Amino acid sequence: MFELIDIGANLTHDSFDGDRHDVIHRAAEAGVKRLIVTGTSLGDSAQAADLALAFPQQLFATAGIHPHHAADIDAQAIAELKKLALTDSVVAIGECGLDFFRNYSPRDAQLRGFEEQLRIATEIRKPVFLHQRDAHDAMTGLLQQYLPDIEGGVAHCFTGNAAELKDYLDMGLYVGITGWICDERRADALRDAVKYLPLDRILLETDAPYLLPRDLPVNPHGRRNEPSTLPHILERAAFYMNRPAAEVAAAATRNTQQLFKI
Repeated sequence: MFELIDIGANLTHDSFDGDRHDVIHRAAEAGVKRLIVTGTSLGDSAQAADLALAFPQQLFATAGIHPHHAADIDAQAIAELKKLALTDSVVAIGECGLDFFRNYSPRDAQLRGFEEQLRIATEIRKPVFLHQRDAHDAMTGLLQQYLPDIEGGVAHCFTGNAAELKDYLDMGLYVGITGWICDERRADALRDAVKYLPLDRILLETDAPYLLPRDLPVNPHGRRNEPSTLPHILERAAFYMNRPAAEVAAAATRNTQQLFKI
């Protein structure tokens, strides 16, 4: 059994309300000893930070406002987010970024909100946990301005192609691989791209309860993804990287510790 860290689990999601502690226990039994709980709004981020405080050195948190909620960002929200981001259990700013696929918030609001969170990251010297969908050029344009003053970051839930991967690697980012790589319908570009992903840049995540791997031997009840599926994602990522699973596991854990200082 490998010792893994899930860098992105949405444990504040209401689907976990009835068995959150059991989910954390099942993850640990599967070798996923540490989890980073994703914050996607002020409320979620506060709950993630509290959850991490309740499980010291096992759970950690991010604090951010997802681009879907960018229209809600104002000066007060930024002040509250910055205060929350200074919490010891918070290891990164985000989930933040741009989503031009759904456009739940106007694009100009997304750009402003993302830039505000990049500024927070420069001020408090924590890495960024990045979301991007159909906004690669706009994302990289802003990142190039701010990354020199930020303590690194990860392209969370990377689903892109080899060219986009190269752009992120050239900027010094880590790359998060999820169960998307298990999807025979949509993952061709990603499966090709990870052949070029260096061991010193890979991170592993479930994005639970989302992105349940489609090729699990047995699907969980209700088809809810949870952190205990991370070893399966590791095996599939290693297969497409043409690397031994043990080598990928050790690298991903080492990279996670280095980026998030845990």
